[in-house]
Amino acid sequence: MSEASFHALGPDAVLDAIEAAGLRPTGHCSVLRALENRVFDVRLEDGRHVVVKFYRPGRWSREAILEEHRFLLDLRDAEIPVCAPLAFDGETLLDAGGIHYALWDRVGGREPEELGEETLEILGRLMARIHNVGALREAPHRIRLDAETGLLEPLDFLLDEGFLPDAYADRYADVVEALAEILVQRGTDVPLHRIHGDCHLGNLLHGEQGWFFLDFDDFVVGPAVHDVWVLVPGRDAAARRQREHLVDAYRQFRNFESGWLDMVEPLRATRILKISSWIALRWKETAFRSTFPHFGTDLYWEQETQALEELLDEVCGAD
Repeated sequence: MSEASFHALGPDAVLDAIEAAGLRPTGHCSVLRALENRVFDVRLEDGRHVVVKFYRPGRWSREAILEEHRFLLDLRDAEIPVCAPLAFDGETLLDAGGIHYALWDRVGGREPEELGEETLEILGRLMARIHNVGALREAPHRIRLDAETGLLEPLDFLLDEGFLPDAYADRYADVVEALAEILVQRGTDVPLHRIHGDCHLGNLLHGEQGWFFLDFDDFVVGPAVHDVWVLVPGRDAAARRQREHLVDAYRQFRNFESGWLDMVEPLRATRILKISSWIALRWKETAFRSTFPHFGTDLYWEQETQALEELLDEVCGAD
């Protein structure tokens, strides 16, 4: 299935896919904001709502998507509050004209605006339980988050595709390579296992049923501390105290070495590279150009380079 067919998905195709799964939609279908996949909210005749996600062709292999579903099912079976995909005749991954799709029950709730101490304790314990389950099974088709995949590969892509202007290319490359060396050093002997991978506040919901962790589309095999810092991303003293508070609660269910927190700043660099390389990869699409209008400008690359240099200075200063 071509990218054009994927982007052209409309209500008729969505409703046909819902009916093909054996459900009865009312015809009410609304688009949910998503840049990478196509996601829709569909109301059923029995009053329920389901969320259907059509996976962008070529992004993940079928095996990698099934590993996402397997992780979610493992977590659900362990009574951890996640949204697991619905199964139809035992299958969670369906096909609509060559496009993979899956369905979830819609979960109500709100994204948290801030994290107080009690909330941090709850989320720390839940995160530890997620990681306990994550460590029980391999995921060979998912990305292994390390210096190579998180920093050097996206750097090579940006350089090879000509996204980095000559005025910044050497400076940008030098700081990324230096941070990659530090990540290798600080990641030595740190265990890697299945983690959420994109555990920011926007992927949490709190409602009548409590907390839910959403959207494991980007789950990786990586260090536990990556989920910790993405959930509490600040760099000031207050944020560091929050991370420590979350980690204290985490330790009630799973070991967390204090030294793993030394990986936060080089891991922060992987997120900077991930976002830039992701936008670059999709830059031909109108939605990306309108969402990130300043991408690729000299000002953009100056700010990105400075941010990485500040990370390196902080890491070296701490040493």
